[in-house]
Amino acid sequence: MENKHIFYVLIGILIVICGTFALVKWYPKSNMEQSQINQIKTASISKAPPKRSESKRMIHQKENLREIYLAGGCFWGVEDYFSRVKGVTNAVSVYANGKEGTTNYQLISQTGHAETVKVTYDKSIISLKEILLHYFRIIDPTSKNKQGNDVGSQYRTGIYVTNKEDLEVVSQLFKEKAHNYDKPIVVEKSYLKNFIKAEEYHQDYLKKHPNGYCHINVNQAKYPVIDASKYPKPSQSEIKKKLSKEEYQVTQNAETEKAFSNRYWDQFKRGIYVDVVIGEPLFSSKDKFESGCGWPSFSRPISPDVTTYKEDNSFNMKRTEVRSRSGNSHLGHVFTDGPKNKGGLRYCINSLSIKFIPENQMKEKGYGYLLDYL
Repeated sequence: MENKHIFYVLIGILIVICGTFALVKWYPKSNMEQSQINQIKTASISKAPPKRSESKRMIHQKENLREIYLAGGCFWGVEDYFSRVKGVTNAVSVYANGKEGTTNYQLISQTGHAETVKVTYDKSIISLKEILLHYFRIIDPTSKNKQGNDVGSQYRTGIYVTNKEDLEVVSQLFKEKAHNYDKPIVVEKSYLKNFIKAEEYHQDYLKKHPNGYCHINVNQAKYPVIDASKYPKPSQSEIKKKLSKEEYQVTQNAETEKAFSNRYWDQFKRGIYVDVVIGEPLFSSKDKFESGCGWPSFSRPISPDVTTYKEDNSFNMKRTEVRSRSGNSHLGHVFTDGPKNKGGLRYCINSLSIKFIPENQMKEKGYGYLLDYL
């Protein structure tokens, strides 16, 4: 009997060990891999790009000024973000679209107002669509009454307009964005009502309290928004016609070109690098560096929006693949052995996946809006 008891105890221990091993083996695959990708995304914007030089303070013509009201969770971060966007002349924390004409910070959960930011912008510098692309960059449009750690109807997302033309722009963008998400977009879209300026202590809160709470990375504001709708992906047959055999194999079948014998590994001219398939901007010469690996190396993409990431376990290696957002082209891989003073990342990119646009051709080819980012 004693031997039988010992046998069952050993079987139980074996089951526990095997179960634990299986759990550990599975759990990191679905969570740790995503965590690593999130760390890469954070590192790619951890160092804000140098401020664009402005020889004098810009004077904005009154007839060019427009307003839009954006609710995106806690208004401290949203206000600070938009105050950093080129072309925005003012960002003010307000309460909007409640049931009554008066409220305050203690009452907004009862009056139905949303923490909102009144954004005033110069339309000759930045369009409403670009403002909205910035907005979608910092919110989760599928989350209802919750952004970051903040929960409640006052933290809902919403875009509140004052005229029909702006509402049409908003509606069109919703249609373009809908296919990007597995869940429906729950951002409110309506005319502004019951608008009240928030208390003075909320205004410029993060400037007064630099280490204060913020649910978004405001450093993203310094990177350009790039409109994906300008760079539609062609059919596979069209791609085959456009690309060389080698370009097709790399971008569509994730092959890798040879090191030290490709077209851009040792080039450092001023300009941008775009997706060879669709022309979407991907990298700036400002972020290119000599890594010694034999392929073009960059410390970050020109905008955090234009690349996607995927775990790659091919060839018995654990790597993070980089693909282009709109074209879904295989670009290369990103590693964490890059220059520490530039965020610590090394984007190792195939020359065959990208096309160089020199600085003196950017304007004529439609990339003039990115000249400030070289």
